[in-house]
Amino acid sequence: MKKCLLILVVLSLILMFNACGKKAAKVAPVQEPVVEKVEEPTTLVEKPVLSEEEIFQQKSLEELNKDQILKRINFDFDKYTVREDMKAILQANANWLLKFASVEVLVEGHCDERGTIEYNIALGEKRAEAAKNYLVSLGMKAAKIKIISYGKNKPLVQGENEDSYFQNRRAEFVITKK
Repeated sequence: MKKCLLILVVLSLILMFNACGKKAAKVAPVQEPVVEKVEEPTTLVEKPVLSEEEIFQQKSLEELNKDQILKRINFDFDKYTVREDMKAILQANANWLLKFASVEVLVEGHCDERGTIEYNIALGEKRAEAAKNYLVSLGMKAAKIKIISYGKNKPLVQGENEDSYFQNRRAEFVITKK
């Protein structure tokens, strides 16, 4: 029995030394192949820069008027004289109109809803005439500017308050010919 025990101890020691004695060979990690993304240079197609004249020529009358190149001006209650703060707008309108000398324009005079139809038609006409005269004083040819009055018939905004009234007391500029 001692022999058996001795054999078992020896076998255990052999197994133990064999198991601990061998170190597993280290396997180098496999590197994945590096794939470089090479971006092809994109060719930018530059659109030609159009001059203001070319843009003007390409647009229709409807587009020009929709863009509101020519800005509207407003008037005080029951007045048709050009307000001081509106003169800069008329100056900018005149500068643009002088740059494009072939343009003809219609100046529309408008009023707020207060007053009779007849009175507002007359007042709207005086407002359109005042705007026209100011443009002429800045170098515009009078023959290129027509006027019309809509009185209170075409309000810009609805409402019975001072802000609405002010917005409706105006002269608008419509390009009629390029």
